[in-house]
Amino acid sequence: MIKLFRNLFRRKDGSVAIEFSLLVWPFVMLTLGIIELSLMYTAESLLEGATSQAARQIKTGQLQQSGAEDIEAEFKTALCARIPALIDCDGVQIEAQVMGNFSDYSSMQASFDEDGNFEPAGFAIGGSSDKVLIRAVYYYPALTPILAPLFPFPGNTRLFVATIVLQTEPYDFASEVS
Repeated sequence: MIKLFRNLFRRKDGSVAIEFSLLVWPFVMLTLGIIELSLMYTAESLLEGATSQAARQIKTGQLQQSGAEDIEAEFKTALCARIPALIDCDGVQIEAQVMGNFSDYSSMQASFDEDGNFEPAGFAIGGSSDKVLIRAVYYYPALTPILAPLFPFPGNTRLFVATIVLQTEPYDFASEVS
């Protein structure tokens, strides 16, 4: 009987399989977590870039002079045209506010309700030489269930906020919009 146990503990057959089975799940979880974080940071960067590019229409006065009835919808269309597949454009919320001067930025923080949902403050893009704050907000949903419990926002999402502060160019607009 002792000889049987001694032989059992001396055998090395299958030790690699046992070690692999112990290490495969942490490795898979780590790999999926890295992929999830990479996609999340890529989506955040894409939202920031799209907001910056769409804000150029306000900075140059194109949007103010477009004569569009719904300027907010026009801006969102310009923003969505620059957002690829990682972000659902229907979930992007936008706001724009005219500032008296650049130091007003500190008092114009994003507003959220008690559940953590963004509350836009309207969409006013101003006119010639106005200082404008433009904000795009998106709740990024976790693609894998690994990181979802770590996201503290509604529906296991991560909050992305892209903020652009600019001064419009000094053009003579045919009709200024506030």
